[in-house]
Amino acid sequence: MFTLDQIKAAHSKVKSGKDFPNYIAEIKQLGVLSYTTYVRDSHTEYNGAGNIRISSDAKYDALIISDKSNSEQFLYDLKTHQEGKTDYFTFCKDCAKSGVEKWVVDMANMTCTYFDKIGNEVLIEKIP
Repeated sequence: MFTLDQIKAAHSKVKSGKDFPNYIAEIKQLGVLSYTTYVRDSHTEYNGAGNIRISSDAKYDALIISDKSNSEQFLYDLKTHQEGKTDYFTFCKDCAKSGVEKWVVDMANMTCTYFDKIGNEVLIEKIP
């Protein structure tokens, strides 16, 4: 079983979007099957085998998520983040402005799916 401390230790190595694939590989080895991060305050719910569920605390004060999604702007901001040009909080603020409410990482399929406030998929991305 994994712990929040183990996940935090793995996450502490993430400095930009370029580090995301290594983070995913590390927490997958810990036994995380999926997780959902909520842009509003960046709290995350981690799921493991046997219905294990652990939630992290909020990382910042609540952001307002736009009611209207802007997938074009989101794709630009995501690419910028993955190139290491923005930090995590900036990426979350960009997500909020573009109407992205959350993302779900599925370890079995190695995908990260971004959703808007009404549950529409904004992007499904393969994790390398």
